[in-house]
Amino acid sequence: MKSLPQFLKKYFWDVDFSKLNKKTHSQFIIERILEYGDEKAVRWMRRNFKLNEIKKVVCNSRNLSLKSANFWQFIFNLNKSDILCLKKSFREKQKVI
Repeated sequence: MKSLPQFLKKYFWDVDFSKLNKKTHSQFIIERILEYGDEKAVRWMRRNFKLNEIKKVVCNSRNLSLKSANFWQFIFNLNKSDILCLKKSFREKQKVI
């Protein structure tokens, strides 16, 4: 089954939920759950995606807030210097935009 469970629909308010595919849209789905998900959504994410894939999204995402990035960095014991959105140069570029 590649479609998402209905309880996740509230995190994808701006896209056609029925067209989301767990396999082809994995980064987008993981980002949304990391940023907005509750405990149930995070449990689902952990069961459906490999831990390395989730960590990779934390490190490479440009869409996580500083608060979320810091939280997941702590939870997954990642090095802050490996997380794109926590790098000073990235934050300065975001301010300009």
